[in-house]
Amino acid sequence: MLVGRSHECDWPEGVKGLPSLTAQRVQETSPGEIDRVVREALARGESLYTVDEARLRGLRPDVILTQDLCEVCSIDLAAVQRIVEGMIPRPQIVSLNPHTVEGVLDDLLTVGRAVGLDRGAGVAVVGLRERLFAAGEFVNPYADGPSVAFLEWTDPLFVGGHWTVQLIERAGGRHPLNPTVVKAGAGAAAGPQHGERVAGKSIRVTVEQLVESQPEFVVVCPCGMDLEQTALATAELARQGWWGELPAVRNGRVGLVDGNQYFNRPGPRLVDGFEWLVGWLNGRAELVPEGFGWREWETGKAGRRGAS
Repeated sequence: MLVGRSHECDWPEGVKGLPSLTAQRVQETSPGEIDRVVREALARGESLYTVDEARLRGLRPDVILTQDLCEVCSIDLAAVQRIVEGMIPRPQIVSLNPHTVEGVLDDLLTVGRAVGLDRGAGVAVVGLRERLFAAGEFVNPYADGPSVAFLEWTDPLFVGGHWTVQLIERAGGRHPLNPTVVKAGAGAAAGPQHGERVAGKSIRVTVEQLVESQPEFVVVCPCGMDLEQTALATAELARQGWWGELPAVRNGRVGLVDGNQYFNRPGPRLVDGFEWLVGWLNGRAELVPEGFGWREWETGKAGRRGAS
């Protein structure tokens, strides 16, 4: 049923053979340069991406899946709406904007309804929820878990938000630089109610704030970067004097993750990311999915069950 994709859509492998209808304008590769170019473009009101409108029209899709979560990450809803105005017949736009783990699961149901696969979507969601619950059984809910710094960008420093913080806390960690908060009227929001604890978007932090938080675990997971690019970004961090002041660095608890696959994009493989978090933070290596794309920074080796 899928006839086209964005340039970011690369999983499962089979989708790479479909026409790519978008492209990014930013060509810089270092985190600092990417940040500068992106900020300048947004200040001018320019889009960071292009769309092959002619090819999109030629495919004559019935449904277009897009997002309204982040203008830095992909084509925004307004751009898609403008293109659809001139298409006959006009396709249905399904725009996804999840902020929570539960919101991501709900989006699977939304997509299923839009393409007439309600039952299959329901089965998929149940399977993902079962995996989340099963991994969560290995977390001690009474323990004050380790402090985690999840670096979603490295120059400048940004720490994770939205569903990422929920996953960290449910895996038994704490994310003090951008923690979840309880929804109004949710009581303690503990145990089965943990879906009532939510976090805002990722935020920029200073070096001083990061060092002061004394993270026991650090996850380096820059948005949009693969594992090799993440390793290069981490090497830049390691050249700075403050890096060695972090307990996670001193104790060899720095994990490099292919965030583009497992954390940055709100899809089914967030569950893989959660299983990895539970396994890594709680010393349960058997929970880490086979082939999970990560490595430990200190040793430079592939993760316990990971792939470099």
